[in-house]
Amino acid sequence: MEATIGALKDKQMWSKVPAITIFFWIIKVMATTVGETAADFLNFNLNWGLTGTTLLMGGFLVIALILQFRSKKYTAGIYWLAVLLISVLGTLITDNLTDNFGVPLALTTLIFGLALAATFWAWYASEKTLSIHSIYTAKREGFYWLAILFTFALGTAAGDWFSEGLNLGYGVSALIFVALIGIVTFAYYALRLDAVLAFWIAYILTRPLGASVGDYLSQPRDEGGLGWGTTGINIFFLVTILALVLYLTRTKRDVVSVQHEG
Repeated sequence: MEATIGALKDKQMWSKVPAITIFFWIIKVMATTVGETAADFLNFNLNWGLTGTTLLMGGFLVIALILQFRSKKYTAGIYWLAVLLISVLGTLITDNLTDNFGVPLALTTLIFGLALAATFWAWYASEKTLSIHSIYTAKREGFYWLAILFTFALGTAAGDWFSEGLNLGYGVSALIFVALIGIVTFAYYALRLDAVLAFWIAYILTRPLGASVGDYLSQPRDEGGLGWGTTGINIFFLVTILALVLYLTRTKRDVVSVQHEG
């Protein structure tokens, strides 16, 4: 009996990502909004420029991911710091392609869509699962963060394409993505859509939603926004994210363990 219990403990490992709770989605949407507004703030308000801002954020992200990979289990502060930085970097990558290299938003959306699809294909071919509940090895975590980067870059491009390229406006674009997320939610609960598929579709859609919301709140009124600027929005969302992360760090409500498959 003791040997059996010991064997089960050996197979139990801590997940490197949080449980999917309401807190996960709240922080994720806020992080995507900050990714859009913070990139604009650093680029324009502080006059760092796209290239300088991209290099700096890329360096910070590398440090955050080193801490994340070295951690033995999910740590709220480290994980969400990496998400925030990857959100900003994803926005900057798309902005660089569009503004510095003149790549159309439609093509950028297609490129990152294909890159994300290729990442999912390689991930599944290697690991036979795309479930985030199975991320307890460095290899799976590598696939996970690569997918996250492409979802953020894709979401930025898609959000800008809808609002600017198709001239739908930021508010209308946000409502479209809210409706799409609602459809996925209905399909999951009412039509029994596969949980892994539903998660990743919702995760992808929350990025353009956050980008559209961020632009709608921060852009000038004559450009279709509310004109609130990026400074106040960044402070509000960052303080809220920090409060939620501190709460989760204290309560550990989103810490989960997983069973090793073998």
